[in-house]
Amino acid sequence: MPPPPPPSRLNKNSHATNNNSIDMHHSTGLLLAFSMVASSLLLVESLAIHTTSVGGGVSRGRRCGLLQISGGDSFGRDRRSLSLNRFGCRSSAVSPSVLLMVSSQANTEGEEAAKVDEEDDSQIIEAVSKAAETTVQNTSSSTTKQSTVPNNQQPLSIWPQFDELDKRMIKIALPCIANFAINPLIGAVDLFWVNRMGNALAVAGQAAANQVFSSAFWVVSFLPSVTATLVSKANAQGNQEELQDAVSQALVVGFCVSLLGTFLMLRYPEKVLSSVLREGAPALHYAKPYLFIRSFAFLPSLISLIGFSAFRGTLDTSTPLKISLTANMFNGILDPILMFTFLMGVPGAALATLSAEFISAASFLVLMLRRQMFRWSKIFRLPSWTKLKPLLKGGAALQLRNVALNVTFLAVARVTQSLDDTGVAAAAHALAIQVFQVGGIVLLALSTVAQTVVPNELIEKVDATTGKKHGGKVAAKNVANRLMSWGFILGVILGALQMVLLPVLQKSSPLEEVRRAAVMPSVLASVYQIMNGLVFIGEGIMVGCGNFLQLSLSTVVATIAALISLNTLPKTFGLSGVWMSFGVFNSFRLLGVWLHQTRFGPLSNNKMESKPA
Repeated sequence: MPPPPPPSRLNKNSHATNNNSIDMHHSTGLLLAFSMVASSLLLVESLAIHTTSVGGGVSRGRRCGLLQISGGDSFGRDRRSLSLNRFGCRSSAVSPSVLLMVSSQANTEGEEAAKVDEEDDSQIIEAVSKAAETTVQNTSSSTTKQSTVPNNQQPLSIWPQFDELDKRMIKIALPCIANFAINPLIGAVDLFWVNRMGNALAVAGQAAANQVFSSAFWVVSFLPSVTATLVSKANAQGNQEELQDAVSQALVVGFCVSLLGTFLMLRYPEKVLSSVLREGAPALHYAKPYLFIRSFAFLPSLISLIGFSAFRGTLDTSTPLKISLTANMFNGILDPILMFTFLMGVPGAALATLSAEFISAASFLVLMLRRQMFRWSKIFRLPSWTKLKPLLKGGAALQLRNVALNVTFLAVARVTQSLDDTGVAAAAHALAIQVFQVGGIVLLALSTVAQTVVPNELIEKVDATTGKKHGGKVAAKNVANRLMSWGFILGVILGALQMVLLPVLQKSSPLEEVRRAAVMPSVLASVYQIMNGLVFIGEGIMVGCGNFLQLSLSTVVATIAALISLNTLPKTFGLSGVWMSFGVFNSFRLLGVWLHQTRFGPLSNNKMESKPA
């Protein structure tokens, strides 16, 4: 049987004849999705190092030296062997083979001891007394050492306990989640007002131009991730000069990169849009003016992201939230005014977004100056290669990842746009993306928390008030384990919540054909949140550990798998096949996270277990 037409071509007359085929494809899609989720469940426990692997027995791997002393009743007839451990460990901790050897040796020595005279017995009694005294001292010393191990160096449960660690992470994460929630919500507001135009081509054009801008922007947006990690390390060390260097250099590089990006989009809009829309596509009429206006947002958007990363690196997530909330309120207010009151349509939505970006960038610059997070003198001064090297080295590695990610997203957008010429498939895809982002923003926010908390925790510090040491690899591993478990639990909860809210979310589009085409992609988007919780946070930990190249290579492999899927699955399953390819993409990313946490990363199980006591 030939494959049915894509969901976007379905109409009221064809619904009855194609229902069976669509149901079969929906069942296949769900089977694939739940298979991927099952794989995630199997990997969850293996991602975290077990508590018995860290800080285990102090004498792990050591061989106990045995001191054999003969003694017994009156040291005469009833002889027995006394075995003492020179490390103060009990004989029960010794292996059976060693005990057997000792027993044999004891019997031999017992026979010889029977021949000693009374003078030798007094020497033996004196030796026993000294040995017992030494044992008591060693035992007391061992107990003291164990009791003075810092709490943060002790392994913690990988699952949430709502203890001090959880409270600390929640305090950092909540403002971060709220901040990440604002942009998708504003994006949903933009989509809502564009949908109110009642034109699927307008929605498709705006979605295509927005995807092109986002892809071009994120290709060069390696700066925020590297900046957050560098600022976090400098802040943990209390090095204000290094912190200023990191922020100032990021702003300089960001300025140069954003000018180039803006120039290319203004100079070659058709070529840029051709990565998503074919030549002569009807949606180009709406995409070109939207992209023209959004091109000017390159610089302010990058400044805002660098500012957000700088504040996040100092563990201040409340300030970025206030800035983002204020700026995006203007966006939400200006959307209907510019689009309908001033009859600007789709370009009005772009102008409202541009206004919000400028407000956000200006706010970040003013506050960073007040808090001395950068200096104008450092911005206008040519930075030395030594100071610029960490930023560029990490940025070059992340650049590869960003290119791979955006190749995937552009391929998804292009395949989606090619499913039909009416714009229904593209509009349904945009609707499914909004469903996906409802839960994704929470998990992505936790990813950014991992990017800053993990490197901060890796630095060993001394509390100025108590004088106690905290931080280090074990503490960082505790944080990583806990974040991964939170990601899994929240992924399950958010996926279930999205399924419940699916009928409400679909009402954002007044077009029946769009809502129908978006059902299966939206279901897949909800189920994938279980996997996303592990992927997003795991990759955040990779960034926090500074393993940029490993993360990039993992993403490249996932992109290759996604491109192969996009070349095959949509031909059979239409728009649902596009979202199945998303599942393949994230499955390979999850594999990369698993390898990092169990094999190759600095906090991997292998390296933590092999760490000497």
